[in-house]
Amino acid sequence: MTGNITGISGPTVSVALKGLRLYERVYVGNAMLTGEVVKIESDRAVVQVYENTHGLAPDEPVRATGMPLAVSLGPGLLSGIFDGLQRPLQRLREETCPFIKSGKEIYALDRSRQWRFHPLKKKGDDISPGEIIGYVNEGRFHHFITCGNDISGTLSWIADGEINIEAAAGALTDGKEIPLYHEWPVRVPRPYRKKIAPSRPLVTGQRVIDFLFPFTKGGTAIMPGGFGTGKTILEQSVAKFADVDIVVYVGCGERGNEMAEMIEEFEMLKDPWTGSKLMDRTVLVINTSNMPVAAREASIYTAVTMAEYYRDMGFHVLLLADSISRWAEALREISSSLEEMPGEEGYPTYLSSRLSGFIERAGVVETYSGKTGSLSMVLSVSPPGGDFTEPVTQSCLRTTGAFLMLDTSLAHRRHFPAINWFQSYSLYAGELSAHYKDKVSPEWEDVQKECRDILRKEENLREVVEIVGIEGIQDQDRLLLHTAEMIRSTFLCQNAYTDDAFSTLEKTLSAVKKILDFHKEAGERLKQGTPLNDIL
Repeated sequence: MTGNITGISGPTVSVALKGLRLYERVYVGNAMLTGEVVKIESDRAVVQVYENTHGLAPDEPVRATGMPLAVSLGPGLLSGIFDGLQRPLQRLREETCPFIKSGKEIYALDRSRQWRFHPLKKKGDDISPGEIIGYVNEGRFHHFITCGNDISGTLSWIADGEINIEAAAGALTDGKEIPLYHEWPVRVPRPYRKKIAPSRPLVTGQRVIDFLFPFTKGGTAIMPGGFGTGKTILEQSVAKFADVDIVVYVGCGERGNEMAEMIEEFEMLKDPWTGSKLMDRTVLVINTSNMPVAAREASIYTAVTMAEYYRDMGFHVLLLADSISRWAEALREISSSLEEMPGEEGYPTYLSSRLSGFIERAGVVETYSGKTGSLSMVLSVSPPGGDFTEPVTQSCLRTTGAFLMLDTSLAHRRHFPAINWFQSYSLYAGELSAHYKDKVSPEWEDVQKECRDILRKEENLREVVEIVGIEGIQDQDRLLLHTAEMIRSTFLCQNAYTDDAFSTLEKTLSAVKKILDFHKEAGERLKQGTPLNDIL
């Protein structure tokens, strides 16, 4: 179907084209700009264009595709760097260097590359929807090829050898082919057999998280913080060291130089769990602050769909978004251009439901192939002025299981990660305590409680010290202040650029136990009459 442009207002274009459906993908203008139908009226449709609309004019053609915004899912995604519409930025740079041109379409997957397909079924086998029929090697991973959820029957043939992604991996007796890749609408969650309660910890290598505020594989966490609190560095540290198979990182509205530095670092660093290149297990979705803002709204859906794809193969996947506030701002801008009724602080009234629908795509699932995979989410939030009562933070709090508050005062004291140990919490701690007792140490919960008690008592003592001074309190209290300072400065602090950037659970427990053992021993010597200054 083809129509024409009737009006242009920034990235919002009115078109005269009947038969369109909501969220259908269209090509706008002679430049073939990618857009998505966001509003339908009786005599016109409103299209949100995901590229720069400079140069568009009325009466230029608009072509419908009949399909919603979708991503290509198949071998070749790992180590890839894509924009919010899943265009491969590395290949775009080679073709349009130095800047990406509007209207440039390029396939996300390399269609010329040959893959060695290893069949796990044979001719004559019966297959059911979602069943694995074979795999190709993608780096160190078996990239499993499954039949679609609408495919069942008897195999008439199956490939065995070198094929590219446009070739079929097999076919049924009724003639239906099983492709090596497929398209999936980004706004539609991928199906699974059933959801399972999270029970295994996701080790991040950050002591303050793993020890005080742990979360699970399949869990969700938000990290809100004002400017300069280290959100990006902390997210990148988690991406480097998290105990997962696949990492999908979304740079949503971030500065281009930050993303360039991160890409360079990821290409050089090694995965501490496997020793292979960090980039070999990573997919990057980059929509920087100078890219079209409309594509920012689609970027997190593009990323989560690719993450779900690897989850369905039985992998443990971690999705990191930096930052979800930039996505919400894009949503607000789109809503404003559509003249929708604004809600709190100008955000659309459906902000909370959109966020909930996105966050609820995380979890541990049993796939149709019988495997168990997980999708975990860590989302950074950039509240204006560090105000945690603003709508985006509050909407995320309703659906996430861990709240890691980044404190501006800690950042000003150069305490990083700047996670406030009094305001933060994790709803997964109780579920994981038995796991830590069995797999790490029976002392884990007792040591954790003792550490929290010392930090809490220190906070109460600070109020007294401000009134009477450090000389006005007893030696036992001065010792407690000293121990708390050791916990904060040598245990909770981690330098992201040294060997201390990653800490195993065993190393974490050993480090805090040394401090607590010192506290007990010093307390005993105080009771025996040894002066505190001599002990210290």
